[in-house]
Amino acid sequence: MRRDVTFDSEGAEMSAWFYAPDTPSPWPLVVMAHGFSATKQMVADRYAEAFREAGLAVLLYDHRGFGASGGEPRQQINPWMQARGYRDAVSYATTLDEVDPSRIALWGDSYSSGASLVVAALDDRVAALVVQVPALGAEVPPNDPDGSLRESIEQTVRSGSVEPTADEIRGPMPVVWDDQDRRPSALTPETAFRWFNGYGTRTGTNWTNEVTVVRPEHPAQWYPGLCASDVSCPALFVVSPDDEMVRSSPAVARDAYERLAGPKEWVEIPGGHFGLLYYPSETFDRASSAQSRFLTETLLADDE
Repeated sequence: MRRDVTFDSEGAEMSAWFYAPDTPSPWPLVVMAHGFSATKQMVADRYAEAFREAGLAVLLYDHRGFGASGGEPRQQINPWMQARGYRDAVSYATTLDEVDPSRIALWGDSYSSGASLVVAALDDRVAALVVQVPALGAEVPPNDPDGSLRESIEQTVRSGSVEPTADEIRGPMPVVWDDQDRRPSALTPETAFRWFNGYGTRTGTNWTNEVTVVRPEHPAQWYPGLCASDVSCPALFVVSPDDEMVRSSPAVARDAYERLAGPKEWVEIPGGHFGLLYYPSETFDRASSAQSRFLTETLLADDE
């Protein structure tokens, strides 16, 4: 069963779907949001249904300013705002009688993996973390021997200023385009163009092929992997060893994985960045099965 719900984040009404499993409540819940500009109808809903069938409730929402969610400016990817979206989704979930507030997991795909990881680091209400093809950066983050950069990132999400300065904004530009010489886009590989053109243009997705991107400089740069050392809950990293997206470097993902403080699992699924976002496909089946197993083992163990 799925129903429409809304919750507030930074003054915007967030559009979400709540999935209820066919088992007695209260249920463990997975908070989900999609990656770079994508909306909940673009295969994230297929993962949500797989989790629901495994006995988990799901709260799947569109990021602030994207899809059916409210918020201005439209189509602006601001990692601070997206992290607060996860935090506010968790807060909303804890108000639902059907949900067990001690068993809430976060799920992030591609770019949203960074925001979900940071929130898992700073919010002790998070009981598990799943990230797939995580876009944590093109290069391993700088040394942070005293933890000051990590703390600045987490503190900005908690209560810092999240409004970008003019020099931090890139765009507007297309998300994808088929001719980079004629019109450069935010994502350049042909695989990105094929996937967004195939799924984003379907009726009812509310996806728009335009974006502005915030590249934080003040008060802290966006190095989500540095916060992994504060993630003590169980975590699953699903990584494509042949990921073609520059900011989804498997080496950077591995660096963050090694920093994790709690129980962890690393799963490699070849197929490139978008392989596990094609449904139906063998790659999707492998990814959703691995994630469902991890989440049920982590969140449903006490029910067996």
